Amino acid sequence: MNKLTPNQRNLLNFSGGPGALPESVLSQVQQSIHAVPGVGLSILGISHRSKWFTEIVLDTEERIKRLLSLPNDYHVLFLQGGATQQFSTISAAFNNNPGHPAEYLDTGYWSAKSIEGALPTLGFNSAYSHKLRVVWSGKDQKYTQLPRNDELVLDPQASYFHYISNETVEGLQFKELMGLPQVPRICDMSSDFLSAPIQAHKYALIYAHAQKNLGPAGVTVVVIKDSLMKRMPKEFPAFLDYRVHAKAHSNFNTPPVFAIFVVNLITKWLEEEIGGLVNMQKINQQKACTLYEQIDQSQGFFKSSVNLSNRSLMNISFNLQSPELEARFLELASKEGFSGLSGHRSIGGIRASLYNGVTLEATQKLGRFMEQFKNAT
Repeated sequence: MNKLTPNQRNLLNFSGGPGALPESVLSQVQQSIHAVPGVGLSILGISHRSKWFTEIVLDTEERIKRLLSLPNDYHVLFLQGGATQQFSTISAAFNNNPGHPAEYLDTGYWSAKSIEGALPTLGFNSAYSHKLRVVWSGKDQKYTQLPRNDELVLDPQASYFHYISNETVEGLQFKELMGLPQVPRICDMSSDFLSAPIQAHKYALIYAHAQKNLGPAGVTVVVIKDSLMKRMPKEFPAFLDYRVHAKAHSNFNTPPVFAIFVVNLITKWLEEEIGGLVNMQKINQQKACTLYEQIDQSQGFFKSSVNLSNRSLMNISFNLQSPELEARFLELASKEGFSGLSGHRSIGGIRASLYNGVTLEATQKLGRFMEQFKNAT
C-alpha cells in the first residue's frame, strides 16, 4: 500500500457520507478541538448558551441566506435527528388539507424511505387521517430515470409536494424545478445542498443533513418559509415544532455545537475561498465530467444505467463487467489510497461521491486510476 499522510488520504475520500471536508476546514477544526482562536476553550467544551455560540448560529444563518439569496420571510434552522426525522415531522405538520393529500415522487432509495417515514404519522393530528399520494414511481424501471415536470399530473390543492433533489444511491439528480407554483414545494436536498445555485425562494421548505456537503453528522439544516410554518397544528410536540426552534434560533435544547460550528466554517469556505455557489457548481461539473468521460469512453468496461439527462453531479454510480472485477477494482483502489468507493449496500457496484469537499485534483486522480485499471485488465 502506498504510504500516504492523513491529509492525502482525506483528499481521496469519495464516501457517500459522511463525506470529505475541505482541507482548510479540517485544519481549522483540528485547531479548534484543542482551542478555538479567541476563546481559548475546546469547541467540544463550549457552552451552547455562550455569547460566542449565539453569534456563530446567527452568522451561519446569515451566510446560508446570502448563499441562497433568500428573502426575509425565511428561517434557517439547525436541528437534530437527520433527514429521517424530517420525513415524519413534515407529514405530521403539513399533510393537513382534507381531500387533498400530500404528493410524493418515488425516485430512488431515499425517496422511498421518505414515503415510508411519512406514512406512520398519518392520523397524528386526529382531524386529518387521509393518505399521501405517490404521483410517480421509478421502481419498475429500477430507479434509472427521473420524470419531467410536464409528465406529472398534480393536484393544485395538494397539502404539499415532496421530492428528493439528488438520489445518492442510484446517482440521479433533478435538473429542473419540480411541482406546481401554488402548492408548497418541500425538498430533501441532503446530498446536493449548497453545491450549486438554486431558486430557493420557490421552495416552502428545504432540508439537508450535514454529512454530505455541509459538515459532520449531527445537524440538519432546515430552510422554511413563514407562511408554511403558520400552517402547523396549534398543538404540536415542542421538540418537533419549527416555530419553537425558529424563535429560539435553534437553541431550544442543547444543540450539536461542534457540528454547527463546522457548518459555519463550510459556509465561510464557500463564500470566501470558493467565491459562491456559481463557482462551486463549475467545480462540481468539472469533477463529474472527469468520471463520466471515463465511463462513456470505456466501451462498456464501466457501465452506468442512469438516463444521461438525469445523471448526478454528486454521486457517480457504475458497475464493471462482473462482481469479481468490481472487488478487484476496490482492492486496488484502496491500495492507492482511495476510500469510500463501494456502492450502496442495497445495489452494490461502485460509487464515487463528489461532494463539495472533494477536490478536482482528487477526482482527476481517480479518473486516471480508472483508465489504468481498464487498460491493465
